[in-house]
Amino acid sequence: MKKHYFFKLLLLMIPFSAFLLISSSGGRDDGRSGSPGDGGASCTACHAGNADLGASASITTNIPAAGYDLNTDYTITVNSTSSSSKLGFQLTAENGSDTKVGSFVAGSGSRVTGQRITQSSPSTTGDWSFTWKSPATNEGSVTFYTAVNATNGNGGTSGDQVVLANTAVGVLGISDVKRLDFDVYPNPSSENVTFQLPSGSERATVEFYDYLGRLSLSDKVSISNSKINVQDLSSGVYIIKVLTDDKIGSQKFIKK
Repeated sequence: MKKHYFFKLLLLMIPFSAFLLISSSGGRDDGRSGSPGDGGASCTACHAGNADLGASASITTNIPAAGYDLNTDYTITVNSTSSSSKLGFQLTAENGSDTKVGSFVAGSGSRVTGQRITQSSPSTTGDWSFTWKSPATNEGSVTFYTAVNATNGNGGTSGDQVVLANTAVGVLGISDVKRLDFDVYPNPSSENVTFQLPSGSERATVEFYDYLGRLSLSDKVSISNSKINVQDLSSGVYIIKVLTDDKIGSQKFIKK
């Protein structure tokens, strides 16, 4: 009788296990990039075996050697080689404090999950290209981390090979001549904020960016009209970017 129940339980587990494998084929939503911010976790949490499938991985970008510009779209490409015909990946971007920066826009065969990007279905080539929008404020050097999973196609999680890669890029510096110093108060605020521009700057464009680098509010200020109503902004942390004809400045703002 016990063997009979065990056999039934085994039959029930087969479709459940298959569902887990199929769902993972579209990438993971939790951190598996191998980055410090993800605790070094990668695909090896599920895929074991240390198989030799000839796998390697690299990250290339079109970010200039001088560094990334603020709030700008760049193309990021993950390239991998392997004898496997089914590969997946996850990638994220972090600053020197292991904080995730910028945001992603999916390309062919990929999807965005929070501040990471992963495959939307297994790839036969192991190559993925997508867009990274750089942060709206200077985050210093940024490192891209990726974990690539080359599977052996046995329908399970054993006998696969996981490889890691990373690459770092700098940020374009803003010279003192082009840096705009300004004051904003009160900060934090729930309604109106006042901007005090430096001497010689009569008007400016003010932009509020959320933590994903998305523009949430844009308005203009001048010496005679220096207030902006932020009541419609959701509570949270924003980066304020203030631009004049020839200068730019930024600082953090908290909406209560």
